[in-house]
Amino acid sequence: MEIEIYTSWWLVFVFVFDVVVRVAAIIIVPRNRRPTAAMAWLLAIYFIPLVGVFLFLLIGTPRLPRKRRKMQQDINDYITETSRGLDFGTLRPHAGEGYTNLVTLNRNLGAMPLAGDNGAILIPDYQASIDAMARAVDEAEEYVHVEFYILQTDASTDVFFTALERACRRGIVVRVLLDHWANRGKPYYKKTLKRLDAMGAHWKLMLPVQPFKGKYQRPDLRNHRKLLVVDGEVAFMGSQNMTDSTYNLKKNIRRGLHWVDLMVRLDGPIVASINGVFLADWFSETGEILSEEIGLFEVKSGSGDLDCQIVPSGPGFESENNLRLFLGLLYHAKRKIIIVSPYFVPDESLLIAVTSACQRGLQVELFVSEEGDQAMVYHAQRSYYEALLKAGVRIWMYRKPFILHSKSMTIDDDLAIIGSSNMDMRSFGLNMEVSLFVRGEEFVKDMRGVEDMYRSLSRELTLEEWNKQPLRSTVLDNLARLTSALQ
Repeated sequence: MEIEIYTSWWLVFVFVFDVVVRVAAIIIVPRNRRPTAAMAWLLAIYFIPLVGVFLFLLIGTPRLPRKRRKMQQDINDYITETSRGLDFGTLRPHAGEGYTNLVTLNRNLGAMPLAGDNGAILIPDYQASIDAMARAVDEAEEYVHVEFYILQTDASTDVFFTALERACRRGIVVRVLLDHWANRGKPYYKKTLKRLDAMGAHWKLMLPVQPFKGKYQRPDLRNHRKLLVVDGEVAFMGSQNMTDSTYNLKKNIRRGLHWVDLMVRLDGPIVASINGVFLADWFSETGEILSEEIGLFEVKSGSGDLDCQIVPSGPGFESENNLRLFLGLLYHAKRKIIIVSPYFVPDESLLIAVTSACQRGLQVELFVSEEGDQAMVYHAQRSYYEALLKAGVRIWMYRKPFILHSKSMTIDDDLAIIGSSNMDMRSFGLNMEVSLFVRGEEFVKDMRGVEDMYRSLSRELTLEEWNKQPLRSTVLDNLARLTSALQ
């Protein structure tokens, strides 16, 4: 009898607990969250309650801790106030109202000013970009700021680390930031840190997940930025990590995979904004304010006359700065849109913007990789191909065994974006990214040259070919698409 009573009370408890969890989920989950993401979380909690609740508690908050968000806001306020009224070069004439509105949007969201008189050189060759950055470090006279999502000392990057060592021996201050979670457990992680220590570099881990040291946030938040600043006069940024093109991973080497990336070397006033992104991240990780020591906005004219603006984004901001810029550009376009994104997993607003561009009669092309390195993202991306092809998007698949990792977009003949941001929900909501917004026909012409090279090394995916996909692929694609909304 006692066992029966105990069992009855246990069933009542489980029933009540289940009801409370479901009701609480309806109240808590949708708040300030996209409907698609909220629905995905609710489905997970309803169908697999224990696992769903655990995952939501672990990764259900797509924001940095309040203290770090406050630091980002303080940085934005400082940059806005300090740069107000300063001259950042001569801007190109005949800027349309749509472009001016986009610049205002970026300024309001990311705080960085528009700058003129900038020079830019694209570097599409993987090793050549590492060598170019090493040469820039060798010319440093005051400081070197290094920030990479993945930073490894290996055979390919040795030339860069050797240049850092020479800089330290000359008395140059070398500051280095690298993402904690992306590097820990990877090949050469401990060797890299030891080498930084040995040379005398000042280094910090970005977004460390070290709860026993009082450092913790959602563990899948990443600082995905890649940039280098030398003396506030020259900067590099783009999609490439500081590592071998195989990432030194056995699975990549076994499959023969190599990454293809695009970096840009910049000089002129825009370097101050890139430096501002580094200084903001350094402040967030160390609490040190270096802007006055460095002279953040002591700018010089560059080797060209490009108009440039830096757009930082990530969970430290109140909104998805990169997504809003992408959407604004897609609706601003009048003739042609070319997108390069290794991970194209759009939310509803981005998918509508891309397909609407086709329906407005624009030429729209998308470059992706024929082979994926991340199964879930690869299948989630594939789930959008049918809708894109039916709308009229031309999809180019960069041939394996290469992973096209570049991230860029060109609009008509004079606007472009290049940076670290993919066009997926992770880059919009979970990753700290940095994008360069450029106005200038000559830069877009150079970008089109890179796009032509990518096209020559790709094959076009047709709707006829896509319709022959096996059922198992469709099932995997759709399942991955559902999980991609869990943010």
